[in-house]
Amino acid sequence: MSRSRCTRPVLCGSCSSSPLCFLFQSEYHYEYTACDSLGSRWRVAVPHTPGLCTGLPDPIKGTECSFSCKAGQFLDMKDQSCKPCAEGRYSLGTGIRFDEWDELPHGFASIATNLEIDNSFSDSTWVPLGDYVASNTDECTATLMYAVNLKQSGTVSFEYIYPDSSIIFEFFVQNDQCQPTVEESRWMRTTEKGWELHSVELSRGNNVLYWRTTAFSVWSKVPKPVLVRNIGITGVAYTSECFPCKAGTYAATSGSSFCKLCPANSYSSKGATSCQQCAPDAYSGSSSCKPRPPCTDKDYFSTHTACDASGETQLMFKWAEPKTCSEDLPTAVQLPPSGVKTKCPPCNPGFFKTNSSACEPCPSGSYSNGSGCISCAAGTEPVLGFEYKWWNTLPANMETTVLSGINFEYKGIAGWEVAGDYIYTAAGASDNDFMILTMVVPGFRPPQSVMEDVENKEVARITFVFETACSVNCELYFMVGVNSRPNTPVETWKGSKGKQSYTYIIEKNATMSFTWAFQRTGRKYTNDIVKLYSINVTNVMDGVASYCRLCALESSGSCTSCPSGNYIDRASGACHPCTPSTYLKAHQPYGSQACIPCGPGTKSNKIHSLCYNDCRFSLDKDGRTLEYDFSALPNSTSFAGGPSFTSKGLKYFHHFSISLCGNHGRKMATCTDNVTDMRVSDGEAEFSKSVTSYVCQSIIVPSDVMGYKTIVSSQPVSLADRVVGVTTDTALDNITSLPEHFSPENVGLTDVIFFYRSNDVTQSCSSGRATAIRLRCDPLKTGSGALSVPSKCPDGTCDGCTFHFLWETSAACPLCSAYDYHAIVSACLGGIQRTTYVWREPKLCTGGVPLPEQKVSICKTMDFWLKVGISAGTCAAVLLTVMTCYFWKKNQKLEYKYSKLVMNSTAKDSELPAADSCAIMEGEDVEDDLIFTSKKSLFGKIKSFTSKVGAHPLCCCWGSSCHQLPRSQTSL
Repeated sequence: MSRSRCTRPVLCGSCSSSPLCFLFQSEYHYEYTACDSLGSRWRVAVPHTPGLCTGLPDPIKGTECSFSCKAGQFLDMKDQSCKPCAEGRYSLGTGIRFDEWDELPHGFASIATNLEIDNSFSDSTWVPLGDYVASNTDECTATLMYAVNLKQSGTVSFEYIYPDSSIIFEFFVQNDQCQPTVEESRWMRTTEKGWELHSVELSRGNNVLYWRTTAFSVWSKVPKPVLVRNIGITGVAYTSECFPCKAGTYAATSGSSFCKLCPANSYSSKGATSCQQCAPDAYSGSSSCKPRPPCTDKDYFSTHTACDASGETQLMFKWAEPKTCSEDLPTAVQLPPSGVKTKCPPCNPGFFKTNSSACEPCPSGSYSNGSGCISCAAGTEPVLGFEYKWWNTLPANMETTVLSGINFEYKGIAGWEVAGDYIYTAAGASDNDFMILTMVVPGFRPPQSVMEDVENKEVARITFVFETACSVNCELYFMVGVNSRPNTPVETWKGSKGKQSYTYIIEKNATMSFTWAFQRTGRKYTNDIVKLYSINVTNVMDGVASYCRLCALESSGSCTSCPSGNYIDRASGACHPCTPSTYLKAHQPYGSQACIPCGPGTKSNKIHSLCYNDCRFSLDKDGRTLEYDFSALPNSTSFAGGPSFTSKGLKYFHHFSISLCGNHGRKMATCTDNVTDMRVSDGEAEFSKSVTSYVCQSIIVPSDVMGYKTIVSSQPVSLADRVVGVTTDTALDNITSLPEHFSPENVGLTDVIFFYRSNDVTQSCSSGRATAIRLRCDPLKTGSGALSVPSKCPDGTCDGCTFHFLWETSAACPLCSAYDYHAIVSACLGGIQRTTYVWREPKLCTGGVPLPEQKVSICKTMDFWLKVGISAGTCAAVLLTVMTCYFWKKNQKLEYKYSKLVMNSTAKDSELPAADSCAIMEGEDVEDDLIFTSKKSLFGKIKSFTSKVGAHPLCCCWGSSCHQLPRSQTSL
């Protein structure tokens, strides 16, 4: 059967008339099969695009697996021999390099996914940008992949720039079993100066390389992308092709292992063997020459020379390098004449002028205002630091350069120039360059009181005055680095800003680097500048002094430091302790006014460096005192608000960590940033970007969202560095906790509010961030209770500066007292009565006074009192009967006497009545009167009456004679 041939070049699968089809050699390439156990392999032809066509060259036996080519050579797969690279091309021999990114090189793939919604996107991938490839800057996960089969162990290396921790950047390698082989070096660290080199060892066999990024900035700021370039891989044993030299480089000879850079003002195209010189009226781009435009006043800048022996400086004008303009064109501006002499500005404070008009630091124990040095008077000491406000030359501890905004390499030219009263940004070498100014301070010497204070960590502060003038978008960055570690952006200013001051608190006694970086939109906007007027750093080790201050004196008359919590008396120089519940605001305080009263509900620590609350609070309300004890709450607790979502659906949480009272002023809440090193554990917080305060916040992305083994914690900020006060008032120190942020308070029991402030002062929060935590009594929520944020402000803040929290817990209830319970007395049962004590409802107290035990007492029942009543009634009835009889007898006697009187009244008035009754002898009392006027008891009277009747016989008298009657004949 004869083979048919396509009449035109086709791709695999495009032949429709015959299943057999030949391809041109440019449409397929050769590859080796995997090595067998004997170390042999086969060479096979593989079409660039898989299809149905056959008729490819037959497989043949390949070279041994140990075969390799030298640097500058490639393996010609057609005849399987090493050949030198042609001119204009290079090779690494046993390695491959990718240093040109006009498009993704063959073998690379870039994909983007959103792990949260399980969807793919065509954008948000790694983008090739000529010299490098840039990552995405949104919430999608962008992955750059490359698969390679190594015949022997090798390495992969690449250069990268990773400036923004708002992006997670990881690099890892998977082996044949799809297992990461370099987990320990997976998480990349942010970079500080230009490109960083990263290298990882690779094992023999298949290796898949992954560069993966995910941005999760939840603020309006767009993070800066990760840049990668110069990816090199060794261990491939051979390369089947040589790589062309990129534009701006050349290889003049064959067999080159690298390409050389073109000389200045020359250019080359891709794959060049030599460079072409540009004409005088043109300047060099990398791949071509561009005509020089006429020079303008934006193409030069002014600077000053050092002071000469006569104390004068020359004003010099220089063209911005590299010079790309022409001064020979008709409309060109000429460079102003240089050499005009002016008087040098004075030296900076703490320095003096030598005979050569150079500025030198004053000796120890003296100070200066920029002229001569003056020794500090007795009883004073120099205040060491750095104060720069005159800019004739750049100070020795400062340097300036330009960082390219195109390939991010330092160009070795000045980015800032001195101008007498200020230092300002010069013209950049190209568009989007960064003008870099860096100052290094070797360390600090804080007062002894600061060394003893473990919580008030301010060892020094840096203050600078600046001004920006921008016609379009421009940015000024202020960055801080510790112990040569990468700089961390602290504050950013966009656009024009009037003359203003900024202060940064230094909390670590270490070598510090401070960097000012300014980026304008393009070189044509050279009038967009930053002016830096002054820089002042305090407590600098081996610094200089601009003045002397009073000090505490020893007995010998030399200066010493006051003990912690003491201020200096200006008159005597003696140290005096501050009064209780006050703190010292200054490190070297003078006078009693330096002792500042603590806020309500707080007290000072032993060294009077700060005020704190000991988790106790007292409140006088409605004539009684409520006592609170919050010590049952944990030293540190955390919670997350409700989920939030970015514009592309990435779910994240605002995570808060709260230390209500701390530990005698020691802050216990910690928030970390584990983006740049997700291996950091809790015990290694010192080596990560962490924040410790009373209240802090971080952004949390759950592990299930990002697909990582651990959660992502980023962008920690402190919300509370010091306690302002504890009170039931809704406002304190210009911090307001509005009641309407939360549900109504308990009836009759107001919330206790903790007020805090942070030390971080930002553009939007000129007074620093503030926090108000409402503690509300809820007996049903035991333990730590529940924390919440306002429903109208799910991020915890409504204005970005003041954060509000509600903490509902039983531990927020006042301590119980006798007022909170009452007694219930039971009925008398079986001669026993019980008294039980119960809490008043609703119970709004905890701990404190316990309920008294139940009391039992003996009582009298109703049967007993009924018997007593019957007995008393019987006695009363008997008594009444006796009295009735008595008064009846008495009445009978009175009737008898009355009848006798009536009988006698019938006799004649002239005659005396006869004595016909017994009479009472003279000298005796009337018996009746004796009986009834006696004060004896009733029974005593009855007894007396009977005894008298028996003791005195009765007599009857008739006329003048009386006769005693027998007892049997007597009657009443």
